[in-house]
Amino acid sequence: MGGEFEPYGTTHLVMIAVCLAGVAPMVALGRRHRDDPSRVSRWFAVAVVVCTLPLQVIDHLPGNFDLETSLPIQLCDLASVAAAIALWTHRPTAVALTYYWGLLLTPQALLTPALVSDFPDSKFLAFWAMHILVIWAAVFLTFGLGLRPTWSGMGRTAAITAVWMAVMYPLNLVLGTNYGFVNAKPSTGSFLDLLGPWPLYLVFEALIVAVSWALMTWPWTRRDRPVPTPDMP
Repeated sequence: MGGEFEPYGTTHLVMIAVCLAGVAPMVALGRRHRDDPSRVSRWFAVAVVVCTLPLQVIDHLPGNFDLETSLPIQLCDLASVAAAIALWTHRPTAVALTYYWGLLLTPQALLTPALVSDFPDSKFLAFWAMHILVIWAAVFLTFGLGLRPTWSGMGRTAAITAVWMAVMYPLNLVLGTNYGFVNAKPSTGSFLDLLGPWPLYLVFEALIVAVSWALMTWPWTRRDRPVPTPDMP
């Protein structure tokens, strides 16, 4: 078992560096295989499952299971499932979920991780493997393979996220948990501390996420606009 996790300590900075170091290779890998992406993309999907599922199983073993953190119902847990499906099928909704969750919400978790245990604890390994692979999958699919986000994909992602939040609130009340920090802010501190008390921070968070997702969509859709031709004399 590892010691106590220290935000922006050595292991935290190393894992952020690993994540950043893999971004450019993922883009290059995707662009190299744009003409025939199925094989490499499906191998990537298998890698996501192989790297995350065993660690989640370990997390549910006696002595490791913690009701407050172990249930695979966080958005990042769902993002890893969406990433595996997107990599295997290239279905638009799964790709959209991977892009919007993976490139906005997941990086926030990396910057302010709600972790207690440090390397080589299974919770530490599961957290970083899941989050890093989701980010890599998102850039591989979009900037690499060129599967472009759309406004409809953003809308579906927003709707699914809203349903998830609506389910998490009563579930947290029943279980006495705080998955997704829907019922309270994290005790470890995060950017949510800047957004006021509950439930005000949820409103501001939703607005910030919506604007950010719109900005993440606009450059891709702008390229689709037809270029006007000049009038002939």
